[in-house]
Amino acid sequence: MPLSVQFIASRRVGKPITWYVYAWRGGPLILKKVCPRKPTLGHPEHAAIAAAMQHDRTPNPTSLRATLRNWCPNDPRAAGSPDWDKLARNTKRVWRPHVDAIEQRWGDAPMAVWNEPRMVAKVMKWRDERRNTPRTADIGITVLKHFLEFARLRGQVAVNVAERIPRLYAGADRADIIWTSDDIIRFEAKATELGRPQMIDALRLAAATGLRREDLVTLTWSQISSLAIVKQALKISRGKRRRVVIPKTPQLDAVLLDLRDRHRLDGVDTVLVNSLGRSWTVDSLSGSFGRVRDAAGIVHVDEDGNRARAKHLHDVRGTFCTMLMCEWELTDQQIAEIVGWSPETVGQIRKVYVDHERVVVALGSRIAAKQIAKQSTDQ
Repeated sequence: MPLSVQFIASRRVGKPITWYVYAWRGGPLILKKVCPRKPTLGHPEHAAIAAAMQHDRTPNPTSLRATLRNWCPNDPRAAGSPDWDKLARNTKRVWRPHVDAIEQRWGDAPMAVWNEPRMVAKVMKWRDERRNTPRTADIGITVLKHFLEFARLRGQVAVNVAERIPRLYAGADRADIIWTSDDIIRFEAKATELGRPQMIDALRLAAATGLRREDLVTLTWSQISSLAIVKQALKISRGKRRRVVIPKTPQLDAVLLDLRDRHRLDGVDTVLVNSLGRSWTVDSLSGSFGRVRDAAGIVHVDEDGNRARAKHLHDVRGTFCTMLMCEWELTDQQIAEIVGWSPETVGQIRKVYVDHERVVVALGSRIAAKQIAKQSTDQ
């Protein structure tokens, strides 16, 4: 086996280890295998390595592979383009397998072909081939779109043919999904029953701040002032890494007061900690949270009542929005600036969960008042 063969293990909490084997550092992918230990290469892999080594290790500068690896390096530890390096670590981890898939599909093709309209149909074909895993298919299109935009801005293509490819996954639009008071009560009861109070901490902090998962697990006490939470968001939003400013409310003050007393190991400054007093990772928090949620049976049912979807920790951001609407009467624009959503998205939450409820309550009050008045007249 050539000494230059590169093995890279992708480890995720609660998931099996996926191994990526490259013919050499920076060379083509010759094997992807899910297994607990470093895989042993057989005859097909050795043949693929030999075939790859017959070619120049430097990819054709006009090929998609050359441009793709200028954007995202083969080695996860190496620096890539500024566009790639500014992505959150979790985003890079999720996107990297899709970068490899794009390279396998079109790596040898010249970048010039991406100027042709027929490539739209080829991208649609690639998406549809993976329709049995719609979220995976959509992420692949997202990665391709960002890569082609990188190439367009550097004059290597004139158009981005993936820009307007529609999504397959119907659950991608979650603007109308929030955690209700009943959801929160059931979740807290189940977390207590299962001996997972740390999950209640995560839910309460999310509901009081509207922070994304990445920002929840990295929030430190040093980022909390007497008036607000101020931190640099880990997620890129609309091409920029947003500065998060969450005003302190009595609800948030109460949560923070409780969380101050949690056991922490020396040097741990994060607001949320696990049962060992260590900081959470995004994957470990999501996995633990999901297990309690599933045990509590918390789902969102569409208006037609025919389709149930599990509610995510991310959906608690909508709960935070309703609190700002109902208790502090902020406008859609003000809330949008806090949570990093568009005013239209915030308006959809207001329409579904706030305005409709207020209309129903008002109608109920009017009916009750008329009924009382009628009874008085009859007497």
